[in-house]
Amino acid sequence: MTVTLVGFITAPADRLADIRAALPDHIRLTRAETGCLRFDVSESSDVPGRFDVSEEFTDAAAFAAHQTRVAASDWGQISAGLPRDYKITGL
Repeated sequence: MTVTLVGFITAPADRLADIRAALPDHIRLTRAETGCLRFDVSESSDVPGRFDVSEEFTDAAAFAAHQTRVAASDWGQISAGLPRDYKITGL
């Protein structure tokens, strides 16, 4: 069973430049992970500071490996503490 995550993160105005700068590398690295089927993050044109997230991984192990990698990454540091509203299915 695949694992999917959909939702969004919200960044305050004073952190937007750092988030925007780090996001392309985060997307590239995630898409290269074993088990990543889909990984899309897009900045909302309607809600300032909101980034819509949609992910799909082959299984729980691939999703867990992604979470572990992200926690130790530059993106993990740059996005630490940002409010997240996610729905995860398949776990």
